[in-house]
Amino acid sequence: MRLIVNLPAFNEEEKIASTIQRIPRHIEGIDEVLVQVIDDGSKDRTIEAAKQAGADFVYSNGVNRGIGKTFRHAVERSLENGADILVNIDADGQFDPQDIKKLIVPVLKHEADMVSADRFDHLQAKNIPFVKDVLNRFAAHLIGRFMGIHIKDLTCGFRAYNRETLLRLNLPGDFTYTQEVIIDALGKGLKIVWLPVEVTYFEGRKSRVVKTIWNYVNNSLRIIIRAIRDVRPMKFFGVPGLILMAVSFFGFFVFLVLYFQDFKISPYRNYLLFSVVTLLIGLQFVVFALIADMVRSNRRLIEDQMYLFKKDKYQK
Repeated sequence: MRLIVNLPAFNEEEKIASTIQRIPRHIEGIDEVLVQVIDDGSKDRTIEAAKQAGADFVYSNGVNRGIGKTFRHAVERSLENGADILVNIDADGQFDPQDIKKLIVPVLKHEADMVSADRFDHLQAKNIPFVKDVLNRFAAHLIGRFMGIHIKDLTCGFRAYNRETLLRLNLPGDFTYTQEVIIDALGKGLKIVWLPVEVTYFEGRKSRVVKTIWNYVNNSLRIIIRAIRDVRPMKFFGVPGLILMAVSFFGFFVFLVLYFQDFKISPYRNYLLFSVVTLLIGLQFVVFALIADMVRSNRRLIEDQMYLFKKDKYQK
């Protein structure tokens, strides 16, 4: 059983060495623990520091491509390097590498395909910015309600994945990947477990992802909407369509009640127009739902072919 611990890094020469050295190299149930670093075009000595600290694999994107592409790079490299389990952890040391041991337990016991660290359920993240805390909790609650599951932490990057999950994930986003992975995995019926961990946010540290709150919300919202549209198209389009049609029927019922009082259409034509317009819009949404569901079926066939292709390509 081979565990690869992946550290995405961008200008982390000050922290990455200590993080690598704290990664446990002997874990019960694991035959081999290897450390992999994906450098996202750092301008400092991140690569040299990682190699000197004992990283087994060090790769570079060449230029700064963002954490979405960096994660896809990490998945490809870990599969090439024969990972049975991949653990992704930040290079800056905000998470405790010793928590890797408990994060992989549900995977080893075949109780989960993917395990995500949970910063909010039982243990309060230390020094986390208030806005980031609120936005993360709100997004997790909203997406969880839509997907029909209690999502405890939607955006944490500290996660463990089994090989099957790595082969099945398909992530087109470049800005980030954390939300997409959860939605994509749930859409594929993969089992996700959340485990509480302690995390300390360093005061004054600038986020590599969040340049401004508006930029982060805007990009994340587009990613989330696209992901749930592709995973739950009937719900995404069908529910609004049925609601609009119900509103239309109610408006028409009100029109009939008023019409039969004096048998005049003109005073109540706005009710009739409103009913017709909402009915047409609702029908459009239902049609969109049916078309999107057909697209989803074709996508599943393509993803199954991609899964078989990757399984053959990355044979151990």
